[in-house]
Amino acid sequence: AFKAAVLIQQWYRRYVARLEMRRRCTWRIFQSIEYACEQDQIKLHNFFSYLMDHFTPSSSKERDFISRMFISGESFKEAELEKYCDYESMEVPDSYTGPHLSFPLLPDHATALLEAFKQKQQLHARYVLNLLHETRKHLKQLPNISHVSTCYSEEVTVCGDLHGQLDDLFLIFYKNGLPSPSKSYVFNGDFVDRGKHSLEILIILFTFLLIYPKEVHLNRGNHEDHMVNLRYGFTKEVMHKYKVHGKKILKMIQNVFCWLPLATLIDQKVLIIHGGISDTTDLDMLEKIQRNKFISVLRGKKRKESNRNVETQETNEKSKAEADPAGNEAAPSLPPSPQPAQAPSTANRLEFSRWVRQTVQEQIERCRQLVDISESEEEELTYASVVSLTDLDGLCQTRQEDWKQILDILWSDPMPQEGCIVNTVRGGGCYFGPDVTRKILEKYNLQFLIRSHECKQEGYEFCHNRKVLTIFSASNYYEIGSNRGAYVKLGPDLVPHFVQYQANKAAHTLTMTQRQGFPVALISRVEESAFRALREKLFAHTSALISAFKAYDKDNMGRITLSNWATAVESVLHLGLPWRMLRPQLVRSTTDGMLEYKSWLDDLAMEQRSQEHIQTSLLEVIYRNRSNLETIFRIIDKDHSGLISFEEFHQTWKLFSSHMNTELTDDGINDLVRSIDFNKDGNIDFNEFLEAFRLVRQSQ
Repeated sequence: AFKAAVLIQQWYRRYVARLEMRRRCTWRIFQSIEYACEQDQIKLHNFFSYLMDHFTPSSSKERDFISRMFISGESFKEAELEKYCDYESMEVPDSYTGPHLSFPLLPDHATALLEAFKQKQQLHARYVLNLLHETRKHLKQLPNISHVSTCYSEEVTVCGDLHGQLDDLFLIFYKNGLPSPSKSYVFNGDFVDRGKHSLEILIILFTFLLIYPKEVHLNRGNHEDHMVNLRYGFTKEVMHKYKVHGKKILKMIQNVFCWLPLATLIDQKVLIIHGGISDTTDLDMLEKIQRNKFISVLRGKKRKESNRNVETQETNEKSKAEADPAGNEAAPSLPPSPQPAQAPSTANRLEFSRWVRQTVQEQIERCRQLVDISESEEEELTYASVVSLTDLDGLCQTRQEDWKQILDILWSDPMPQEGCIVNTVRGGGCYFGPDVTRKILEKYNLQFLIRSHECKQEGYEFCHNRKVLTIFSASNYYEIGSNRGAYVKLGPDLVPHFVQYQANKAAHTLTMTQRQGFPVALISRVEESAFRALREKLFAHTSALISAFKAYDKDNMGRITLSNWATAVESVLHLGLPWRMLRPQLVRSTTDGMLEYKSWLDDLAMEQRSQEHIQTSLLEVIYRNRSNLETIFRIIDKDHSGLISFEEFHQTWKLFSSHMNTELTDDGINDLVRSIDFNKDGNIDFNEFLEAFRLVRQSQ
């Protein structure tokens, strides 16, 4: 009996260990893919910034278009914004059955909103704009760093990222109670994107902020940024829910975001920031920054005056060289561009359009390579030294430092090693070590830091000798069962007390058999989702993988060892995953320890192929670039109508053609537009945009 008990114990321990290993591998996959997407977002923005820096507008019309497209949030002055987002002229019809708001707001209004959103009702656009207007007025009065005291309430509750997951917010309020004079809340940024109910979360938080301005505090996160919203879903959500007034709502939200405070201090002892710190973080400087000037933190570079001409550009470059005696490295200049091929006659529309599209793709790809973040970046460089080498396009030193301060606190992550280095994984901010944390705490007499920004399996995690606490409040972030959400409560003793939860409706629908094996079933479900995403990622890089595999296939036999397979995959994807451990889930069949990589890639293609008529190579490119293409489309679509007008496309083409040194007549551009407008409705929708992209690759 004793031996049997020991055997059972050993078996059970091995079983639990295997489950834990599967869970950790799954987590690594999700997180690596998420951060790779954030890198793409920053690279895409750098690409557009680069185009802008090398474009000289030739007319006031082009100047206006650029202003709308890239600095749209800054083109509205105070009075203009008020007039543009005029809510008083909107009438609420008698048929409207949703909640009504009147100002000043009362607790009953908040309760009515909560009940309405639980019933899937929608707040009328007039009330949304009115709420945003009042919220903006309130936020403008707040300092950059909010100060909270536990003397005025029993405790302070700190919540992390919510990312549009309304069920998590409902669960927090159910467990912890609604905001009140005796219950203060700090919501630490990233209220929007990814989830389906970002706007409802904003409405609820802004409502409680106006009702209890001393008890509810909101910090800005890296997703409170309209450039990020274009990619991760919030812009699309607002335009879907408010088709008529969505553009006005987005414009107002964009302005509200830039007025959100940057940090919160509890009892002068606990600093709450969204991302982290760097070795140059200065709270005194943060207090003085004009935070509303940074509508998009990604937009560190600012375009020179839009009415500059070639002569003034040369003068600026000369002045910049004189003002930089230290010899700081300048931004990379455009290398000599290869002369474009002779353009075919415009009489042959199909041939001409194909030539133009091919030229666009070749030149854009070349530009993208120029602005890409180098993969061989020296990690030994400190973060401060790397940033000091970056040319911020004529910004004064003060503005550059302000931007870096905000970028650091919104995008940075802690690391176990000492020091402070560039965050190459996310593409923005830095990695800061325990020594950086220690210096900040000592300098400002703080006990510890609370930050969010990273999904944690248990909803929270300590690091740096328990001096840095990460809190994340969006449960089931990657997949149902992938992680718990959590919030932390601080009393006068500032000892953190955690509450974990999982807003999981699917768990209630499981059968009795499934409930008995719930942890196993849950891990299997999450694992399956992670490997599906990873296989999509592998498929999207098929061409690069083939090249990498051939480097190990010296005899051109179409087979490589599994060890070489793992090395080659990492050299292409750069995800930092344990490929040898993941291999059994990704590679199903081998012969004598060798992998026939062409048949393996064919199997991946069969999984992803959704339309028979699309070639695998074209589908691969679309998979790899779809997010970037959709972001580009939404940037061009300045009125968020879901369609690009001929005029918008015409002006955009002017931007690209100036970079490519391609001279085209208006007739030539109009011919290009008509060739993309496949259904001949006078506009270009996203499907046509993708199809044109597919045809470009086909012509190559």
